[in-house]
Amino acid sequence: MTESQPYYRPVGKELDVFEHAFSNKLPVLIKGPTGTGKSRFVEHMSYRLKKPLITISCHEETSATDLIGRYIIKGAETVWIDGPLTRAVKEGMILYLDEIAEARPDVIVSIHSLTDHRRELYIDKLGLNIKAHEDFMLVASFNPGYQRGFKELKPSTRQRFAAMTFDYPKAELETEIICVESGIDSKEAVKLVKIGAKIRNLTELGLAETVSTRLLVDAAKLIQSGLPKRLSVNVAVVEPLSDDPDIREALTELCNLFI
Repeated sequence: MTESQPYYRPVGKELDVFEHAFSNKLPVLIKGPTGTGKSRFVEHMSYRLKKPLITISCHEETSATDLIGRYIIKGAETVWIDGPLTRAVKEGMILYLDEIAEARPDVIVSIHSLTDHRRELYIDKLGLNIKAHEDFMLVASFNPGYQRGFKELKPSTRQRFAAMTFDYPKAELETEIICVESGIDSKEAVKLVKIGAKIRNLTELGLAETVSTRLLVDAAKLIQSGLPKRLSVNVAVVEPLSDDPDIREALTELCNLFI
């Protein structure tokens, strides 16, 4: 749990859904594009519920052993060290698996018994079944658009979670978020929001990821700190979106129309 409340601007009933899922001991799956506030939302709810949070950023090397624990040699002894999942299960924490579809299949297998009526973790190396603490909650996220099918979550896994879909906020909310996060003037924030909306509609460029609210906030922070506006947008928005020179040129020309 963080020391100060992380800023999060609700766009619907997501706060209520999360609180009810927690009280009913249901795992939650948050779906949506990169930079739409999924991680910030989980941090906010950890603070709101006053429950410690462990975040695991999953990648193709993330294994069940990384989460559950392993034996290590300590001096002349071999001792067992609990992984973050085991600690969360024992101590009643919120465990957040960010981009869960990126993890190895054995990770998905390891959490199955925690996502149904059993709410228990089996540790094969110890031969133990550990019942989850009353306050333990499993939260996961993934980006359906980014996975493009080859790293999609199986229906049998998805159906173990209560699920919510996050998307880019409406213009007025995104403007508010950018202002609060960066301290930038609302007129400048509106320009950044227009840039974001325009790029998101440019499907013909074939971008793997489109501009996120996070990138717009980064641009606003740079502008607010005194970096020239066009340069700020270039390094915070254009460059992260593509390595292709022609696409970067097209994006730059588009952005310059608004700044």
